[in-house]
Amino acid sequence: MSKIRSFLADDDLSPAEQAEVLALAAKLKADPYGHKPLAGPVSVAAIYDKPTLRTQSSFGAGIAELGGFPLQVDGKLAGIGVRESVPDVARVIGRQAGMIVWRTFEQSKIEELAAFAGVPVVNALTDEYHPCQLLADLLTVQEHKGRLAGLTAAFVGDAACNMGNSWALAGVTAGMKIKFGAPHGYTPDRAVLDRAAKIGETTGGSVDVDHDPVQAVADADVVITDTWVSMGKEDEAAARTAIFAPYSVTAELMATAKPDAILLHCLPAYRGKEVAAEVLDGPQSVIWDEAENRRHAQKAILTWLYQQPR
Repeated sequence: MSKIRSFLADDDLSPAEQAEVLALAAKLKADPYGHKPLAGPVSVAAIYDKPTLRTQSSFGAGIAELGGFPLQVDGKLAGIGVRESVPDVARVIGRQAGMIVWRTFEQSKIEELAAFAGVPVVNALTDEYHPCQLLADLLTVQEHKGRLAGLTAAFVGDAACNMGNSWALAGVTAGMKIKFGAPHGYTPDRAVLDRAAKIGETTGGSVDVDHDPVQAVADADVVITDTWVSMGKEDEAAARTAIFAPYSVTAELMATAKPDAILLHCLPAYRGKEVAAEVLDGPQSVIWDEAENRRHAQKAILTWLYQQPR
């Protein structure tokens, strides 16, 4: 009996598997109603513990397009880890659904859920990783640039977050050169950077940390930023604004990237803070393609996982 595959962190996919999932995402996007691997319908339990717009809407629409049924589970009502233990919840939901999607806090909890669920589990966001967003981001870059390997992507601002960790792992898996322009103390986790460097030995990708935003963005093909105040850090907003102000993606900073560079932001965005409105709403921004691609990328990873031998 094969081990049940889950998607809990970006490097759960090998470089070849990541490329396969991205190719499948492009295929599903080209024909959104033509593939029904979850016809039956297969229920996919979707649990949301954190605020959500893109994740909930894209998974709901995507599961339905695959012929499945999006079984919404209110994380607060379920009280996972409080009212009932994570293993007990996993064993209950795993007998009701063919797959489980969870947007939650601690990475350790989703790993525990996957250990007991008996079905594939997908990380829809944790404090440590945002792997579904990265599949959407890579799909978007591939659409606009025609390739991934060899491109340079600069992540500017607060890189000590799930998006920073995920860009390090997924970007290098795709053979990209990832540069972080972040203040001291706000870079991706050291263990994650080490994992990314190891992956880069086989893909030709690389990861580099620079504390100068101009140096990080110089000649980049892709510029990425994210909110300075992630969920759960709202009480640090004033202090963070002061720290990150020099890292705002202004028109002047964007001009140091390649002339045809594109801008990514996973949203929600705060115009005038991490990114200037003229940049976010300008011609180099591909954020709406990026937001749409959450659906197609997530359909691909759900399809891929469901079709793995068990």
